[in-house]
Amino acid sequence: MTPDGERDAAVLIRRGRIEALLAPGAVPATTRLLDFGALVVMPGLVDSHVHVNEPGRTEWEGFASATRAAAAGGITTLVDMPLNSTPVTTSLAALEVKRAVARGQCHVDLAFWAGVVPGNAAGLPMLLEAGVPGAKAFLIDSGIDDFPATTEADLHAVLPILAAHGSVLLAHAELRCLEPPASSGVSARHATWLASRPRAWENEAIRLLIRLSGEYRCRVHVVHLSSSDAVEPLAAARAQGIPISAETCPHYLVFDSESIPDGRTEWKCAPPIRERENRDRLWRALEAGTIEMVVSDHSPCTPALKAGGDFMAAWGGVASLQLSLPAVWTEARRRGVSLGSVSRWMGERPAQLAGLGHRKGRLAPGYDADLVVFDPDASFQVEPEGLQHRHKLTPYLSRTLFGAVHATFLRGQQVYADGAFGAPRGELLEARCDGFY
Repeated sequence: MTPDGERDAAVLIRRGRIEALLAPGAVPATTRLLDFGALVVMPGLVDSHVHVNEPGRTEWEGFASATRAAAAGGITTLVDMPLNSTPVTTSLAALEVKRAVARGQCHVDLAFWAGVVPGNAAGLPMLLEAGVPGAKAFLIDSGIDDFPATTEADLHAVLPILAAHGSVLLAHAELRCLEPPASSGVSARHATWLASRPRAWENEAIRLLIRLSGEYRCRVHVVHLSSSDAVEPLAAARAQGIPISAETCPHYLVFDSESIPDGRTEWKCAPPIRERENRDRLWRALEAGTIEMVVSDHSPCTPALKAGGDFMAAWGGVASLQLSLPAVWTEARRRGVSLGSVSRWMGERPAQLAGLGHRKGRLAPGYDADLVVFDPDASFQVEPEGLQHRHKLTPYLSRTLFGAVHATFLRGQQVYADGAFGAPRGELLEARCDGFY
């Protein structure tokens, strides 16, 4: 899977980097050769939206389990979100704590986002200079007390700093701009949760972000877009040269609200999974390039926090890290979308967002030799015993997916093969964005 499309080729690796792409018959006779036959060799994926939760909530997930799941899913680089760990990554000291805890545990490479909260603008330059590629803000309650929502006034303080560093603001784009329908606060129905987080909340937040991105010429990235109503304003802003981008997630592309059973809170996330027609419009926006990438927003928790079947009380987050590639590919192949497009959405584009586009997400000379050996035609049923996440609760359980990861290589070293893992070889990366891609 080369930048120019699929072809028969050999990837020549030297000292962890791709040296060349050769015709199969041109491989030097003295070279150690691994031949995967008719399987696809594609770039390792980059997931720029993962909640690893360590330290502080390691019982939810952790660096060892999350990076094993990533390797088994063909993901060779993660970028960790600044919450739900304790401490949250809103200061240089907290970043150093995270790096110290992660070191030596990781099966894939790892970078870190910073966090934006009220009052921490003065410390952002130190975080950016320490190698975080950007900073994440919530425009609504994040669900944890130590990561409060930012106001528009906070953003006016933060955006000039990020713009001066050529960096990016990642935004959870929901604003409580109207009151949802009255509810008792207890419901086993996903429809109640969906009605409580209307599209208007996303749409209004994105209008604010478009305005501020244009005002400060600061790169802004909308995370986990679920409202297809926002696609047209985003496209119009891009056409005007405003540096704003967006991602969506596998669960918004695979599931629809009409099919979620009562009491099955493993589907709960924020923003919520919306209607079938909304899902179809998200796919069209991906294919048109208005939505640039697909990332997991892997946000697990302990099963107890999902228990009870109450959509209004359960923790909001979908566990999907290991299954992101086959989940997206299953739906893509049904829609006639190419594996090359999936590779760009899940590898090249997230790498660019995270300031790693010069070394990750492509099979090209000079890039890290991060490879995935993938069988796009193999199918499997998702079972708990096959998952590497710390907790196995996921809406994909018992679902049949297409696309099997046979092996994963990190800088030329095999870190996963058919259920077996090598020693942790992941490195902690520093990344610096360079404007808008």
